[in-house]
Amino acid sequence: MSGFRSRRTRQAVLIGIVAALAIVAPTAETAAQQTSVPNLQSGPGGWTHPFGGEFPSVQGSATPLRNDPAHPHVPNGTGAQPTYRIGDLANPNLKQWAKDIMKKDNDEILAGKIAYSPGQSCKPQGMPDYLLSRGPFLLLQAPAEVVMVEEASQLARHIYLNVPHSADPKTSWLGESVGRYEGDTLVVDTVGLNTRTFIDSYRTPHSDKLHVTERWHLIDGGNMLQVDITVDDPDTFYRPWQTYQRYQRGRRPINEDICQEGNFVLFDYGIPVAAKADF
Repeated sequence: MSGFRSRRTRQAVLIGIVAALAIVAPTAETAAQQTSVPNLQSGPGGWTHPFGGEFPSVQGSATPLRNDPAHPHVPNGTGAQPTYRIGDLANPNLKQWAKDIMKKDNDEILAGKIAYSPGQSCKPQGMPDYLLSRGPFLLLQAPAEVVMVEEASQLARHIYLNVPHSADPKTSWLGESVGRYEGDTLVVDTVGLNTRTFIDSYRTPHSDKLHVTERWHLIDGGNMLQVDITVDDPDTFYRPWQTYQRYQRGRRPINEDICQEGNFVLFDYGIPVAAKADF
């Protein structure tokens, strides 16, 4: 039996989130702010990310992890035997403890082990790896918060607006995200990320000091959504680094997707299973 709720129940949850956002009563301050808030919502098809599985470089910034040139990545659908991503541990910005963990992991994968990621075990990907997800996701804006709802298992990420971080945030898969609008841009600040997730597709670990800043804004005449990202973790990287991601408008309505269904066929890295039906 799947650990997720039934399809009908999951759809009810998604509808409830949208309805709850729609009825949030704005304060006088937030009502005034809403008049200049950019509309980052996509419509029923959400935002999709068809551009690849690694973070691009930004001129003047330290370089994100790249594939080890000795072990080229072969993706699915190329007509050749696909391979897992193997990170290039020569990256000078990565500290030695992280390289040691990745070296052990890389060696085991090259010897035949399945590469683990939280997403394949039906767990949240964490930040900033979450931003590499193909989606699609809905971006819902309300006076007090912004909610991102992924098609995959209807995972909801909450960004609370115009409030400070908690004094001592409890760590979680997606961390504690607070945001504000600066002109045409939604600025999001995330801390409190647990260490059970990775930075990227190369399974780069991080510490509990990880701090991710995002700047979301429309480009290409409103046809695309770009997020500029700064990753700062002084225990893992010698200096912060910048990257970005771009999303295009989806061309079909968001579907219902339950991660656990069929996922046991290939591997099982601890996928949660319900003891009994919830309907």
